[in-house]
Parts: sequence; C-alpha cells; structure tokens
Amino acid sequence: MQTPDYIVFFIYFIIVSTYGWYVYKRKKHENSKDYFLAKDSLTWWAIGASLIASNISAEQFIGMSGSGFTMGLAIAAYEWLAAVTLIVVAVFFIPIYLKNKIYTMPQFLKTRYNETVAMIMAVFWLLLYVVVNLTSILFLGALAISSISGLDFAVCMVGLALFAIVITLGGMNVIGYTDVIQVVFLVLGGLVTTYLALDMVAQHFGSEGPINGFNLLTKNSADHFQMIFEKDDPYFIDLPGLAVLVGGMWIVNLNYWGCNQYITQRALGADLQTARSGILFAAFLKLLMPIIVVLPGIAAYVLFKENVFRDEMMLNGEVMADRAYPVLLNLLPVGLKGLAFAALTAAVVASLAGKANSIATIFTLDIYKKVLNPVADEKRQVEVGRWVIVISMIMAVVIAPYLGIDKKGGFQYIQEYTGFVSPGILAMFLLGFFWKKATSNAALFATIGGFLLSIIFKFMPDYVDLQFLSSTGFSVANSAGVYEIPFIDRMGFVFIICVLVMYLISIYENRNGIIPNALKVDSSMFRTTPGFAVGALFIIGIIAALYGIYW
Repeated sequence: MQTPDYIVFFIYFIIVSTYGWYVYKRKKHENSKDYFLAKDSLTWWAIGASLIASNISAEQFIGMSGSGFTMGLAIAAYEWLAAVTLIVVAVFFIPIYLKNKIYTMPQFLKTRYNETVAMIMAVFWLLLYVVVNLTSILFLGALAISSISGLDFAVCMVGLALFAIVITLGGMNVIGYTDVIQVVFLVLGGLVTTYLALDMVAQHFGSEGPINGFNLLTKNSADHFQMIFEKDDPYFIDLPGLAVLVGGMWIVNLNYWGCNQYITQRALGADLQTARSGILFAAFLKLLMPIIVVLPGIAAYVLFKENVFRDEMMLNGEVMADRAYPVLLNLLPVGLKGLAFAALTAAVVASLAGKANSIATIFTLDIYKKVLNPVADEKRQVEVGRWVIVISMIMAVVIAPYLGIDKKGGFQYIQEYTGFVSPGILAMFLLGFFWKKATSNAALFATIGGFLLSIIFKFMPDYVDLQFLSSTGFSVANSAGVYEIPFIDRMGFVFIICVLVMYLISIYENRNGIIPNALKVDSSMFRTTPGFAVGALFIIGIIAALYGIYW
C-alpha cells in the first residue's frame, strides 16, 4: 500500500469513529436492554445493514473467495439460500420471539424448556462464539490485512481487536448505526474489487471491460460455474449434490439466521414490522454477496492458471486458496487498493463487534444476572458486559494463532465445526416453536446427544468401513482417500435422529403426566404485509433463475 491508499483508509477510520462517537453521545444507555439490544432504537435499514455487516467478514472475503478459487460458484449456495432462509425467519421465527418478549436465545430455552437446558446452551454458545467464530474472524482478517499492508500478523490482530472493542463498548446502538457505514464501504469496495478483477481477466486475454471479463471467466473456467456437484466431483464432500438444496444446508442456514444470538439480536429490540423490513433488506443485500466475494476468487483462479501470480499463491509447494483475495487486492491500482482494504477491514471489524456484543449479552443476561449476581442493577450489568467484551477479545487474540484452519479453507472450516451443534439446536428450537408437547428432557437430548452424534458421525470412518455407502452418495472419499460422510449430509442425519428421539421422549413423558411449558403462538402471527410478500417473491424468483442458469 502507498500513501494514497493509507489516506483512503484513514478517511474510512475517521468517518466510522466520528459517527460512532456521535451515536454514543446522542443515545445514552438507560438500562441493559438499551445497551445490548438498542431497544426500539434501530430503524429497518440499520437492522438490515447490521445483519449483513455482522455476517460478512473475513470468512467470506477470504474464506469464501478461497472456496470460489477451488470449487467455483457452487459455494454461493450459502449466500443465496441464506436470502431465502432470512425470509423464513422473518415470517415464522421473529414473531414468536417478539410475541413472547424473548431477548436472548438462552432465555427462549428457559421459557420453553427449563433452566438446565438454557444454561448448558449458554455455555455451549459462549465456547462456540469465542473459540470458533471470534477467533476465526480475527485470524482470517489479520491474515488478509497483513498480506495487503505488509504489517506483522500479530500487529494486525491486535489492531483489529482494539478497533472492534472501541465500537463494541458503545453498545448495540453504536454497532447498528456504524454498521450502515461499514456496509457502504463493504459493498462499494467489494464491487470495485470485482469490477477490476474482471477487467484484469479481460485485459490478460486482450480485451477490456468487466462484461468481457465475466464471459472469459465462464469460457476459461466452465467447471467453476456449476452449482450442483455430481458424486464423482472432488468437492462433492463439501457440497453434496442436491442435499445443498433440500438437505443439510437448510440446517446450517436456519440455525445461523434463526437460532443464533449473534444474528437475531439485531431484530429482537424492534417491533415486528420494522424487524421484518430490516430482515428483508438484508435478504436483498445477500443477493450481491457472491458477486463481491465469489467472482473475485474465480477470477484469481483463471489468472493463476495463466501464471499471472502463481508464486504468490504457493506455500511450501502447495496452493493456498485463502490467499486468492489478498493477492488479488495487491494488484489493484493505488487508491482503489485503499478502498478495498477499507471494505475488508469494515467487514472484519463489524463482525468482531457484533460477535463480542452477543458474547457479552449471553454472559451478562443469562449467566451473570441469573447465577453469579441475581441482584445486579442495570448499571452493573452494562459494566460487566463491557468487561466481557474486552476479555473475550483478549482470549481471541491469544487463541487465534493456534486456530488450526486446515486445507479445507477458512470458510469450510467454520461451517463444519459450527455444524457439530447446529442439528441439535435447530431440532429443539423448531419443536419448541411448533410442537407444544416437546419436553425439557427431549431438548436436553438434542443439546448433548446432537453434539455427541455429530462427533460419532465425524469419526465413524475410523471404526467402520463406509465404502459400502459410497454407491448411495452418503459416503465419499476425501482428499486423503478415506471414506467419510459429507458434513452437510452428516448434519441432516443428526437432525433427523434428534427430532425422532425428541418425539419419542416427549410422547413417553406426556403419557406420564409431564406438561411442557408453552409459548404464545397463533397463526395470525405469521401474516405478512403485501409489500413484504412481493419483496420475498422477487428474491426467491431471482435465486430460482440463477439456479436454473447455472445448474
């Protein structure tokens, strides 16, 4: 990076910091709900922007671009199906939370099941958010920024953590409204990077313009424009055919967007119409994400094949796919590199801030207030929340260098290891929402049993020859030649088992006189406005058309 790039980045930093300070001074926190949830303060566009800013981070810019480099457009399934999932969450999940005055996911579990289930899951979520999510965002973000700026990796980690702490300490109001600016930089910088990457491809082949560049991408990497993999494809293990559309991918998305404090927190402080409008806005923005994060990865693949930057992509004789985006940014013109750098930093910082705020919310409201200090006043709760933010970020800085992201790439790493708890969580949430007979012991099985089943399915190849299942597509050989169940299919199996066992346990306990806690749920809660319905159909139509083109 040169002086103009640093000037552009400095302007971004000043804008975000100044606006964050303005929001903080203007919106004082009267109680814990103001601080953690920005109760009744966020507009629909702030909710939508904050959802995307918190979701899109280094794992997308770096990890998903890396997956675009290796497997192509198919990885966009996570983004496009997430847009449909957001609509489902807005229609069916959010009304239940708001009607029952639910502010945290453990609170939902306590209200619907019991304190034991809630406490176990609160600890689970805290461990998951700190050890997997917060650390991976920090690791991948620091890796990218270090590659672009030339700064030491450790310096980049500490710098990102400090920037995120400053924003997070201001509470959800500051996070929500600064996320609007972060999204502007994220989308603008991301689109500029994609434009220049496509133009770079065009120029390499003696043409010019992003449209020609895109056409050349489809011509020179036709295998990278395939949305559904066949069983003999080497990446079937990561995206197993039709299961992406009708199987385990829905578990990934419904759990992430509907049962995740990190995400739902943005909408839980608003009224239903505002929350739904914000979520629909986020679904629209989701349509753009593959253009911003996947196409540059495919462009990097084509340029790599053409020996434009082969050496930069190699490490110890192996291709490192997660280097695709940072290497591509280093080829951008002076000034525009600073804008792309700001977009990447905005994505990382926004995600770190959102994740840290969720960690503080769960710990303060569901552990500290309920167990450690039940008489804590509102001021003390906010103070504890701020200390948790600082401590969790320090833990992430310490853990991140030892994260152990493997050759799957950063994005796939996060999806697989989050998937150890996703099936059980989704099972007990769905039955808790829509089946009044589900009992707390059934939920306890989904909580612990789902996790243990995921481990069993993961390591089953060590004890059972799964080759006999390969003819059915439920087992394929990984890169090491060992047969294993694709993790998306694995989540599907575990989810089905959790639902069945929850059903059996609940029926047995119902017959023995156990009456589960009930939520306020009625069909009128799921009605939407005509405007929402039109917007939802528009989004679903676009995604269906894209799958029709690139099937």
